[in-house]
Amino acid sequence: MSGPNLSHPSKGSNSGTKIFFWLCMTFLALALGMFAAAISDTPAGQAVVNYINGLFALSSTQTMWYITRASGLVAYMLLWFSTAWGLAVDSKILDFALHRTFTYDFHQYISLFSLGFLALHMLVLLFDGFMPYSIPQILLPFISPYRPFWVGIGVIGMYLMVLVTVTFYLKNQIGVKAFRTIHLLSLLGYLAGLVHSFFSGTDSSLPAAQILYAGTFLVVVFLFVHWLVMRMTNRRPLPAKKAIPAPAHAPVKTINRRSY
Repeated sequence: MSGPNLSHPSKGSNSGTKIFFWLCMTFLALALGMFAAAISDTPAGQAVVNYINGLFALSSTQTMWYITRASGLVAYMLLWFSTAWGLAVDSKILDFALHRTFTYDFHQYISLFSLGFLALHMLVLLFDGFMPYSIPQILLPFISPYRPFWVGIGVIGMYLMVLVTVTFYLKNQIGVKAFRTIHLLSLLGYLAGLVHSFFSGTDSSLPAAQILYAGTFLVVVFLFVHWLVMRMTNRRPLPAKKAIPAPAHAPVKTINRRSY
């Protein structure tokens, strides 16, 4: 996921093609997982599920809980890193040490990794033995069987993350102004992910989790204020210099010479 108003330096089409390929692969994996969840309800699919459960002991509710929480925390940390990195890049904090082409590409890769772990977080919920989710409960906000409001906020944040990430590859089609406007939604996506993680996470009561969420949030606040100040400073017109009037030429005194 991504920082606001990030301008893209010139880059090769090769890099953009690779990133677009991995984005397509992420959505393909999500679609295959949902298809597998639907097939698992059939007798043949149930037999395959039982065999895999026996092979890897996946029927344990603790196993699915660990995977769900681990993937959710990693997705949140990558979302935070992407947001913080985007703000730092757009504020040109990293220009003294890193080339802008690298920082921009790295920002895109972080966003894609965040979506990948988010997809894993959602897929595991389909196979949770303690509280299994259906596909509509994962894709539609506010109908979750568990804390529907806070989970619904997370679903909305997921759609915002997808929208912002997709605009990386549509910048030339939608224009720079629309790209920057849509990119501001990355901040709302991060806030939605933060609220969802804190109020839906079963480990949010732990001091370590509270320090994690508070610390990452304060970093984003600091970088956002810095970005806002830099943006306002760059927009402020420079004071006009007062024109210094040219010195007037002193009149040439004519001396009347007496004729002798």
